[in-house]
Amino acid sequence: MNKFFMACIVAGLLMTSCAKKETSSVPDFDAPPASAPEKVQEIKAEDPMARITEGKSLIEGTDCMTCHKTDSKLIGPSYLEIAAKYDNSPENLELLAGKIIDGGSGVWGSVPMSAHPGMSRDNAKKMVEYILSLRVN
Repeated sequence: MNKFFMACIVAGLLMTSCAKKETSSVPDFDAPPASAPEKVQEIKAEDPMARITEGKSLIEGTDCMTCHKTDSKLIGPSYLEIAAKYDNSPENLELLAGKIIDGGSGVWGSVPMSAHPGMSRDNAKKMVEYILSLRVN
């Protein structure tokens, strides 16, 4: 019985030692240092194409397509018409993002564009970035 008991203990120790995660003496340079705060803020340049793609997705996920189409007038102007009218400048980006959020009328006719007050300015800008990316030079 003693040999069986000793064999079980040895087997248990071997299994436990094999199951432990090995640690390397080579430092992990991708990990923040131990003294760094838990949340390390990275500064990244945002990919313009990612913003344009997200803008298109935001448009498709809202009520925009009820009144606008990409290449032809519906109730409001087409996105191609908007892109042709407004050059891609920071001022126009702000102007058009404001129109998405606040609504408006008179520029393209008498039918008012509905406001979207719950939309963030950044999302509205992404939508405008997509629309203005359609501009044909």
